[in-house]
Amino acid sequence: MAGRINDEDVKAVRDAVPIDAVVSEYLQLRNAGGGNLKGLCPFHDEKSPSFQVSPSKGFFHCFGCQEGGDTITFVMKIDHLTFSEAVERLAAQAGITLRYEEGGYNPAHQRGERIRLVEAHKIAADWYMEQLATSPEADTGRQFLAERGFDQAAASHFSVGYSPQGWDHLTRYLRGKGFTDKELLLSGLSQEGRRGPIDRFRGRLMWPIRDIGGEVVGFGARKLFEADNGPKYLNTPETAIYKKSQVLYGIDLAKKDIAKASRAVVVEGYTDVMACHLAGVTTAIATCGTAFGGDHIKILRRLLMDNGSARVIFTFDGDAAGQKAALRAFEDDQKFAAETYIAIAPDGMDPCDLRLAKGDDAVADLVEPRTPLFEFALRQIVVRYDLDTPAGRAAALDEAAPIVARIKNSGAQHEVAVQLAGMLGILDTQFVVKRVAQLARWARDRGGRGPAPSGRGPQQPSYDGAHRPAVSGPALTLRNPVYATERELLKLALQRPELVSPAFDAYGVDEFTAPPYAAVRQAIMDAGGAEYGIQDAHDYLVRVREAAPDDTVRAMVTELAVEAIMRRTVDENYAGDQLVTVRRRAVDRRIQEIQGTLIRLGTGGDPAHLAAVQNEVWVLQQYGQALREQGAAAL
Repeated sequence: MAGRINDEDVKAVRDAVPIDAVVSEYLQLRNAGGGNLKGLCPFHDEKSPSFQVSPSKGFFHCFGCQEGGDTITFVMKIDHLTFSEAVERLAAQAGITLRYEEGGYNPAHQRGERIRLVEAHKIAADWYMEQLATSPEADTGRQFLAERGFDQAAASHFSVGYSPQGWDHLTRYLRGKGFTDKELLLSGLSQEGRRGPIDRFRGRLMWPIRDIGGEVVGFGARKLFEADNGPKYLNTPETAIYKKSQVLYGIDLAKKDIAKASRAVVVEGYTDVMACHLAGVTTAIATCGTAFGGDHIKILRRLLMDNGSARVIFTFDGDAAGQKAALRAFEDDQKFAAETYIAIAPDGMDPCDLRLAKGDDAVADLVEPRTPLFEFALRQIVVRYDLDTPAGRAAALDEAAPIVARIKNSGAQHEVAVQLAGMLGILDTQFVVKRVAQLARWARDRGGRGPAPSGRGPQQPSYDGAHRPAVSGPALTLRNPVYATERELLKLALQRPELVSPAFDAYGVDEFTAPPYAAVRQAIMDAGGAEYGIQDAHDYLVRVREAAPDDTVRAMVTELAVEAIMRRTVDENYAGDQLVTVRRRAVDRRIQEIQGTLIRLGTGGDPAHLAAVQNEVWVLQQYGQALREQGAAAL
């Protein structure tokens, strides 16, 4: 039995390691006011930060899942450690030597299993690095790296090492450091041989895989010799400290820059991560022998803070396997609030090859966002069909529309549906938009289980019998900046109608892209408009609530009527800004729709029709420019 850690030492550990420094190793923290910090909770899935840290008090608390405690509690929960293991880890970071009340003075055998496994990996990583730097046998590994543009300094920066070809070199070395055969087998560094444990990795280049806290938890090993009958890449098996679906190679080096830049670049291999970082793309990370999935997204979301300006760029080889990986990544696209893109070099080279062939600038240029991931996914579907025939266009729409319907942001969903119509060459853009909206509503009615098979859902109209926008299913996440402005304008129309009337009453329902807000706009219209609100404020709100088609919209009206307006000083200038922004975005959306029509018409369309469409674009562009330059005066 391990001895009890001295209480004074536990207190010393708590005092020595600031809680914000520990927590920020796992997630991005931002100022929450009052000296507190906030971030996305690592203990439950959330999209807005309810996790708060108080550096002055040394505590954390999540207002969403109610998890809370001090620095030691956080480490215990985040890394699934016992109390003693958490204290030992923090003590090691702080350089504090622990005393044990009953079992003597810090004996190695008293340490927790996880601590021991991590320690074994750290020693192994250092030993592998020494072998690569000094062993004559490792010349093949050094040559492999040099041929890919990596010198000894690069190898050291990424802690790349070499495992000798013998049967048990590392196993004997770790035994000499006091590790038992059981610990070596549990760690995955050794495996059972005919006469006892032998090295798992032999004659390979070794990349240490670290968790987000910087601890070595596993290895990726690349084959070097033809005599090696194993796979090209061999990774540590699943262990108590290594779960391949929960680690990202390079995350320890990239996490600060990912948080700072609100951007992550996902590449396919260890050498690609190295090439990107050496080329200045220090936000690059890679999965470890598995597809990019939900657990990886959770890691990135906590660093990106899931804000609307965040970007995730996937780089994949241009071959069939790379395209398949991109489509697989798209399956999880909607779990991000970040915008997702795909970057593929014109000649299909990966970042490592690209750096060798064209230099660092080419790598940096590659990962600048080029193609939205949803657009890439849709084009991979559309290209399989003969779009010159009605049957081909219909079949392509049947397969592609359900994908667009999965986009949660209704404004983005609308825009993508318009783009899909352009890809398919369907002249009636609204037909595609309505088809996608129908599938999205059908999915919500099924409880979010996805669109109807083959894209054929029930064909309800977009409006109910009273011509009001239909609002069904669970409430939308309304944090999109577009929605924020629409929300603010509706609050003004309900609370301060004198500031937005009469301009507001000329706004169409379709200028509000969030269905709940469009429904509130319709209710205001049915109640007599904002102009009526100037005459009788109390009766006005009663009338708007009565005009709401259901309890959901009625509750939204009440919420908007009592929620504080974002600006402390609310005047005509502020109201004008909201009016202009909503109208300007509606104009921009209409311009994009018409430009899609122009693309479909091409040069072979009716000249008179083309001229009319081009004239409409010109008129809208002039109006948009006037809104930008003159503000509310142009309304």
